[in-house]
Amino acid sequence: MNYLAHLFLAGPDPYSRIGNMLGDFIKGSLSEYATCYSEGIIEGIKLHRQIDAFTDTHRIYRQSKRRIWSQQGRFSGIIVDICYDHFLANHWPKFSECQLSDFVADIYGLLESHQQILPTRLQQVLPKMIAEDWLRSYKTLSGLNLTFARLARRLQRENHLPTAVEDIANNYVELESDFLSFFPEAIGYTRSLTVRQMYPDYHDAESNNTS
Repeated sequence: MNYLAHLFLAGPDPYSRIGNMLGDFIKGSLSEYATCYSEGIIEGIKLHRQIDAFTDTHRIYRQSKRRIWSQQGRFSGIIVDICYDHFLANHWPKFSECQLSDFVADIYGLLESHQQILPTRLQQVLPKMIAEDWLRSYKTLSGLNLTFARLARRLQRENHLPTAVEDIANNYVELESDFLSFFPEAIGYTRSLTVRQMYPDYHDAESNNTS
């Protein structure tokens, strides 16, 4: 999953949104960050990791990767993550009553107001992210092309990311269908995690009722 999907799945809680955004920038054990971030942000980072684990092992996501694997190899996962943000942006009204522009504006404002606690790399890219409107730029193929170009420049390993949009276009209908099947399941999975966090005995009670 990429930025837009993670932020959407985080739900309305601002600290969960910050944590989900930080998930790509915070590595290793979270215990060492307990003094840096609030419990809500730590839980958001945990949620980010759980969503990634769910996504990486999901049959539909793996199917999407296979569609472009012969062209992109090990970078196919990165491409599908960003491609799914493209479809989320284009099918936003299916999943949210809030306008995409309002959602994105709220996210930018939230990140700016908490800029001092963000990891250094995120602090550095945040002004450019806002100025270039990265989160809404995923909606167009030209915006995806710019995203892949930025990634290609950052990576030291040889890659074919500059041709990623062409590979997406060649498999567009199939990838879109994959996303529309996968994302409701991701929403359901995330909601189940939220319920279990709020009500730790929920699963046990449910098991007892069915036994």
